[in-house]
Amino acid sequence: MADVVRAMSLQDLRKRKSVKWRQFPSDVLPLPVAEMDFPIAEPIKAALRDMIERSDTGYLGPFPEMFEAFANFSHSRWNWSVDISQMRTATDVGVGTVEVLRTLMNRGDKVMLNSPVYDNMWRWVAEVGATLVDVPLVDAGTGLSLNLAAIESEYKNGVKVHILCHPHNPVGLIFSRDSLAQLAALAQRYGVYIISDEIHGPLVYQPRDFTPFLSVSDEAREVGITITSASKGFNLAGLKCAVIITNSAAIKEKINAMPISVAFRASLFGAAAATAAFKEGVSWLDGVMKSLDDNRQLIRNIIDSQIPAIQYRIPDFGYLAWLDLSALQLGDDPSKVILERGKVALNGGHMYGPKHSQFVRFNFGTSPEIISEAFDRILASL
Repeated sequence: MADVVRAMSLQDLRKRKSVKWRQFPSDVLPLPVAEMDFPIAEPIKAALRDMIERSDTGYLGPFPEMFEAFANFSHSRWNWSVDISQMRTATDVGVGTVEVLRTLMNRGDKVMLNSPVYDNMWRWVAEVGATLVDVPLVDAGTGLSLNLAAIESEYKNGVKVHILCHPHNPVGLIFSRDSLAQLAALAQRYGVYIISDEIHGPLVYQPRDFTPFLSVSDEAREVGITITSASKGFNLAGLKCAVIITNSAAIKEKINAMPISVAFRASLFGAAAATAAFKEGVSWLDGVMKSLDDNRQLIRNIIDSQIPAIQYRIPDFGYLAWLDLSALQLGDDPSKVILERGKVALNGGHMYGPKHSQFVRFNFGTSPEIISEAFDRILASL
């Protein structure tokens, strides 16, 4: 059984040089950026130390051991058999998505998102000159889900590519195998490619199951491209390296037309760290998930006992809480008010979709003490 991994102290975290800890003054608790406050896994540290000791700091070339490590991890974790010959390296998930879009579409083509959704996805669509089609998630009374009827309608109207955030950031939702299979069948029927961003896949809480899109059906394998990385699950965001996975000869041929620089710009350290993570970091990951599970329940308890007006659905994965602050009546941008009054930095919901300005995204990948302090400050700012 994995040992629980605890977050670092605030004093030690203040010494970090990442943007999370340098973006705001020292009196602000920074909880917007999606990185965790845990020490990274010892096997990752060892791999990086070894490279530094050998001055192995050159450019990244072929790194098949990373593909093998991910394939073994995905088979063990999700019973998904990945064909290593259908994998290639990308700088990160964002760069990978943009470059895949460029191979699949022309400027002006329609690209679909499902708001509220990871804010950078809006930028990726704009970067390639696509026409954005937003089909928001829908609440049918049992929680948010894909609006398959509306998606089909837009597919009929000429959507070329659908970027799927799976698991879905920021709402903490995992799509079911059945809904993914229906989506894949629609995509095949209307000639739509689906890019599945699965960067949060390793962070799913038991007993929920994460289903990789390419494992769903033959239709999914014919229309799908998965892009993922160790960066979120193993806290390696600054070590740039991602993988693009296909399961179709036709799509692989298109992906292989991407510039070699897409892989060349990735980090050698990133590839080595990802290899160590997928190969030897599972025990650490399981220990982190125990802390995160406690933290998501802690937020439930704090809200229920102190600020019940906040609406909060416990997420199915990860360390991002999607909080509805509508009832607090904090104006057009509650995140701005909380930062000014309470000195807690959160991502405002407007970043994720035009109709979600009353929400905030709260990063709970930290210590219980910081979470409790953040809610104390929020309560005091009301």
